[in-house]
Amino acid sequence: MLDLFVKAIAYSSCIGIGAASITLIYNTTRTFNFAHASLIAWGMYVVFASTYLIGYTPYHHFLLAALFGGLIGGAIYVSVNRRLLKAKAKEITLMMSTLGVDLILFGFLNVFSDYLLRVYRLPAKYFIFETKDIVVSLGSLSIRLIGLVAPVVLVSIVALLHTFLTKTKLGVSMRAGIENPELASLSGINPEVTYAIAWLLGGALAGLSGGMLTLVVTGYTAAGMTMVVSFFAGAIVGGLYSIYGALLGGFLVGLGEYLGVSALALLVGGWIYAYRPAIPLVVMAATLLIQPGGLSVLWGGRK
Repeated sequence: MLDLFVKAIAYSSCIGIGAASITLIYNTTRTFNFAHASLIAWGMYVVFASTYLIGYTPYHHFLLAALFGGLIGGAIYVSVNRRLLKAKAKEITLMMSTLGVDLILFGFLNVFSDYLLRVYRLPAKYFIFETKDIVVSLGSLSIRLIGLVAPVVLVSIVALLHTFLTKTKLGVSMRAGIENPELASLSGINPEVTYAIAWLLGGALAGLSGGMLTLVVTGYTAAGMTMVVSFFAGAIVGGLYSIYGALLGGFLVGLGEYLGVSALALLVGGWIYAYRPAIPLVVMAATLLIQPGGLSVLWGGRK
């Protein structure tokens, strides 16, 4: 039971971090980033490959996953999103463009997986890294380290984002660009810088989330596509216009999903696991019915 709760906390924290990535990019560029699915999966494979090929523990490579995700996010903005924004493309066009990018990234990920399998004989099609986690002792209890690290990272991201967006000149300019792009432009703020930073940070958060998930779920090339519903549900439950709301919403959606399906399995049997993706949708629908503005109304405004 303790291990289940620890894994639920770790999984929920990762979903919260990934949900913040979706919200950040949408707030800034009006783009629902469907390439998020492959960014998550790439983060998982960066940690997987670097752990086997470089060594050390998966924890040593989380930062590498975040850097790689940020690089890919920046590349998506420069090569695709920037051009469409300049052409004043509609939101549906912006969204569908990221779906095409997602398929391209997914194709390259499968090539990379095959390369790892054939050249290095790594189990790259399906891998389970839970056995590589570190077990720590807290008195008479033994828990996996990811159950402590993931929520600490989540809280740290909240603190860092708050400091960046409210205490730094660049962050304040970015908030101004998000809340009123036209007025920000008249004030001398370059919106393209805001957009680029959003994609870099959004990609980094997605890559970090995926990298941490290697210690929680089974890794495979379509893992991001399997979990993307949870990330989007978390962003919407959080209010969609609030980064802090997305962090909290993603955490709550992930917690409800993980613990909810486990409780249902005890009641009705293991077959219910096949319907696990429906739980985030139920949570999202219930939240919108009760409070259409999402959790961000708890503190008001966009942040």
